[in-house]
Amino acid sequence: MQQPKQQKSELKKSCVNCGAELRYAPGTTSLKCDYCGYVQEIEPAETTFEELELKPYLEKLGSQSHSEEITMLQCKSCGAEQHIEENYKSLHCVYCGSPLIIEDAKKESWILPGAVLPFQINQQKAHQIFKKWVKGLWFAPNDLKKAAIDPQFTKGLYAPYWTFDAQLYADYSGQRGEYYYVTKTVGSGKNKRTVRERRTRWYPASGNVSGFVDDTLIKASKQRSGVIPSKVAHWNLKNLKPFDSSFLAGFVTEKYTIPLHDGHLGATKEARNIADNWARRDIGGDTQRVHSIDMKLSDETFKHILLPIYVSAYKFKGTRYNFFINGQTGTLSGKRPYSFWKIFFLVLGILLIIGTIIYISNL
Repeated sequence: MQQPKQQKSELKKSCVNCGAELRYAPGTTSLKCDYCGYVQEIEPAETTFEELELKPYLEKLGSQSHSEEITMLQCKSCGAEQHIEENYKSLHCVYCGSPLIIEDAKKESWILPGAVLPFQINQQKAHQIFKKWVKGLWFAPNDLKKAAIDPQFTKGLYAPYWTFDAQLYADYSGQRGEYYYVTKTVGSGKNKRTVRERRTRWYPASGNVSGFVDDTLIKASKQRSGVIPSKVAHWNLKNLKPFDSSFLAGFVTEKYTIPLHDGHLGATKEARNIADNWARRDIGGDTQRVHSIDMKLSDETFKHILLPIYVSAYKFKGTRYNFFINGQTGTLSGKRPYSFWKIFFLVLGILLIIGTIIYISNL
């Protein structure tokens, strides 16, 4: 009798000594048991990750090639699609903290990630970065500082992205601007003076540019809240590893909700911006105008990749705030609430001091 195929993303990683959960140890190539300290090396991939040809996927998105089923839970509050491994204890949305209902779990097919960028800092380090940031905030509510004490508010998430590669060719037409200066007299009488005024001579320009567009990064998921800010969304993709579910152990994995077709539209828009920049560089001069660009992309490929981010969700007086820490670089970005009473009493204190000074000076 043929055994059912086990899905790679949902293989449970158990310690051979005590049976407890093995978790990926950030910054290493190992799984570690938090109970007995057993360390298991992640076997290096025999092959590098694969760039998938784009056109067949866009024409036949229902193809099961390079895809598998995975258990997903959708957050009813912010819409995030999350893969929670059966041994992941905290069934709360990593973005907004809302409860996830295990009975709502469903099996879905997804394009198997081609590569993963493993976490380089652990939860403890990320939490220290968060605490240091919170302590440096002026007028932060006391509840925020209390939230920073508990590491459970800082959770590791593998966020999905699309990357696109292509050969770019573009014909352009525009103008090259060259600066020149004239001296003018302005004002009259004692205010009369000469000034130097910059002007531009424009010359017609046209030509073509070409080159390879590598790893255009497009976010592959969206939520009604908790959007990863651009400040922390910078990773060194040279450190990508071929996908191995071992790197996901102990972390939440978010499923892409922006389909490949929409991701490709975003990448095409970015490619047009790149073509515009290349055309301006080719035109030269002091300044440029680009009137038209006829762009063609060929040999397009893509990857579905997972990138590391730590998220902390905090709610204050009915408003949700998110804090994000890049799981590779440690860069932090977040919105913060202000304590009305702390600001009120500061202003009141300043007014009392000013009033006292005025009172004493009038004695």
